[in-house]
Amino acid sequence: GTFEMGSNNGDANEKPVHTVRVSSFELMKTEVTVGQYRKCVEAGSCTTPGAGTTCNWGREGREDHPINCVSWFQLNTFAKWVGGRLPSESEWEYAARNRGKKVSYPWGDQRPSCEYAVMSDRGLGCGKAMTSPICSKPQGITEQGLCDMVGNVREWTRDEFEASYIGSPSNGNARCSSSTCNEERTDLSRVVRGSSWLDGISSKTSIRATYRDSRAPTSRGNGVGGRIAKSMH
Repeated sequence: GTFEMGSNNGDANEKPVHTVRVSSFELMKTEVTVGQYRKCVEAGSCTTPGAGTTCNWGREGREDHPINCVSWFQLNTFAKWVGGRLPSESEWEYAARNRGKKVSYPWGDQRPSCEYAVMSDRGLGCGKAMTSPICSKPQGITEQGLCDMVGNVREWTRDEFEASYIGSPSNGNARCSSSTCNEERTDLSRVVRGSSWLDGISSKTSIRATYRDSRAPTSRGNGVGGRIAKSMH
């Protein structure tokens, strides 16, 4: 479908609003879980994520939590292992906005709270100071059935980060400076989308579906994970 990507009410890097035609694709209902990622590690195809108190890897009882503390390279490897790829940020936004509707959040326009997302509301992670199991906020699910499109963890996309949408693709593809998306380069910041258990309404309202930010592809933050896409032909 076709939609108007970006926002005139958000940050400068969400402009200009522009028309994008997205080809048919599939997107995981949930963020990649610890248990799912573990299978790739056990198969010898993926490397272990970062560890620590707020990293879910190696922590008891978190198999159904989203994997975090993984780099862009690690999640990209997992995506290939399962026969998919990282989504483009235009695909991600199209999905987060219920197939491109003019809504601020995946659930509509109601003010974000812990009723809808795992966020900083009544304390980090809705008072738990960590992520929550996937799909724990049914009121925040999109019309197409996608869970945690905002909240829990931010999500890696395939795109290289640019500070505006000037020159960005209009066909739903990732914005990359090479045909291989420079998968081997460690110096090109990548786009992360959504928000995490650390983000609240006061933090530049990053809960919004149009919000975008950049991360070094080697970084392994406790608020970043992702989900996998697949093209449909």
